[in-house]
Amino acid sequence: MSSVRSDPVHPQPIDHFDRLPDSLLLLIFNKIGDVKALGRCCVVSRRFHSLVPQVENVVVRVDCVISDDDCSPSSSSDKSRAAGPFSNLFRLVFGGIVKPLQALGQFLGPKRSILNGNLNGHSSSSLSVGSGGGDDGEMDQGGVTHHSPTQVLRNFNEIRFLRIELPSGELGIDDGVLLKWRADFGSTLDNCVILGAASVINNVHLQVSEFGNDGICNHSNISGGSNVGIGDDNGSIPESFYTNGGLKLRVVWTISSLIAASARHYLLQPIIAEHKTLDSLVLTDADGQGVLRMNRDQLEELRVKPLSASSASKRTQVPALNMRLWYAPHLELPNGVVLKGATLVAIRPSEQSTSKKEVSDASWLSTAFEEPYGTAAKMLIKRRTYCLEMNSF
Repeated sequence: MSSVRSDPVHPQPIDHFDRLPDSLLLLIFNKIGDVKALGRCCVVSRRFHSLVPQVENVVVRVDCVISDDDCSPSSSSDKSRAAGPFSNLFRLVFGGIVKPLQALGQFLGPKRSILNGNLNGHSSSSLSVGSGGGDDGEMDQGGVTHHSPTQVLRNFNEIRFLRIELPSGELGIDDGVLLKWRADFGSTLDNCVILGAASVINNVHLQVSEFGNDGICNHSNISGGSNVGIGDDNGSIPESFYTNGGLKLRVVWTISSLIAASARHYLLQPIIAEHKTLDSLVLTDADGQGVLRMNRDQLEELRVKPLSASSASKRTQVPALNMRLWYAPHLELPNGVVLKGATLVAIRPSEQSTSKKEVSDASWLSTAFEEPYGTAAKMLIKRRTYCLEMNSF
């Protein structure tokens, strides 16, 4: 039997990509992060298919948010009005698995349609991918097969850092109104910070050089508004704040933000239960309106101690709360932005341990928001503090 010898004239081609170690490919996949891109990578080769489930850093960008009513056969044309901060439950829909990539089904798991033929044009128009579809999955009117984030993440085995991004914030606010919140959860709410303003104005007359290192204006004759230094009004809330509906509006902002945060927290239960390797979980939105965060200890707390669900809707029950409020009728920031009716609310459960309450406001609140709103928080906490309480709901 003759031995097989390689042809020196036509040697076997060498795939240099195969010489890259798995550790380097995983480093690249972790830099990619986006779950859609990773899904596409997994159909490139068997090797990629085996490595993608080992990725530790994953980002899921949700294409649309649909309430349970949208999935019900009895839903009517009024469904679009049900979407809002007080909806019973938001279903996260991951769209964009289309016919050219139907092999992804092997990686993403069985497909499950959550839409029916009664979906109106408003809901389907919120999808980022508008064409395609596979014979092995169900589609909406736009021809897009959908997966929930829970389904998409099911075959990732070693996720440590997970970020989920909704297409928009849940709270419908008027143009020009500022409303941002950040909440930390364990099995229940640990803390929440809310920053709001009745209007945001870009004051072109203000110059950064006219502000000191503390971010407070050094001149009182700048066009566009009065100085908000600590000494001008003692940080007191004017009487008009109570009579013109200002306080009522802030209460609505606070309750709406807490409901939105607790609804997001409720939705994360199955993901947290399935992925025990998680060190960090962030659920945010493309508008930057709200951010829910959980660290490793908080994630483990939820697994050990199940959350208490609200009897009124499918969301985590909000415990009795202690709140502190700071208010400025006119807040001028170093970058020239002016916040009218600026309000900062710091919220903690009434029964929270003393050790957590000892964290200073400056270190906790000033890091809750990106600039320039972190500076706004620093300026507001120098003003007079008002304490409020809220019952569990």
